[in-house]
Amino acid sequence: MAALAAIQPCLWFNDQAREAMEYYVGVFPDSRINSIEAYPDESLDEHFAGMAGKVINGSFTLNGVDFVCLDGGPLFTFNESVSFVVSCADQAEIDRYWAALSHVPESEQCGWCKDRFGVSWQIIPANMSELMQRPAQVQVMMAQKKIVIAELEQA
Repeated sequence: MAALAAIQPCLWFNDQAREAMEYYVGVFPDSRINSIEAYPDESLDEHFAGMAGKVINGSFTLNGVDFVCLDGGPLFTFNESVSFVVSCADQAEIDRYWAALSHVPESEQCGWCKDRFGVSWQIIPANMSELMQRPAQVQVMMAQKKIVIAELEQA
């Protein structure tokens, strides 16, 4: 029987793939940049105009999860329809990831935030389903930006 293919998220950046990889591996434990392939010299083809040295294919691992990325220009941008869930052990871990990843205050809601590259994250407690058992807890969560576990427990 053939092995199952791994599924990897691919992040399309305008021109910040290298900077994003370096930033993310500094935020998450068990993380590393695996490889970076740069666009060739732009004089080889007009399609590469302005892209020399940018990332045509990057591979990195965040907390044991493999990602790929590229600098593809401004044609596509990130939006909230795709986000990455970070399950946290406690409030200190939520606070740490929130401080590192939340850079767009108007995008904050119910534990969702957007980083400086436009990528959306959900920074939530690992036991979120246990904290959403009562209607009062759901109401409290809906009013939160960053999740505060104690407020959910008290609701």
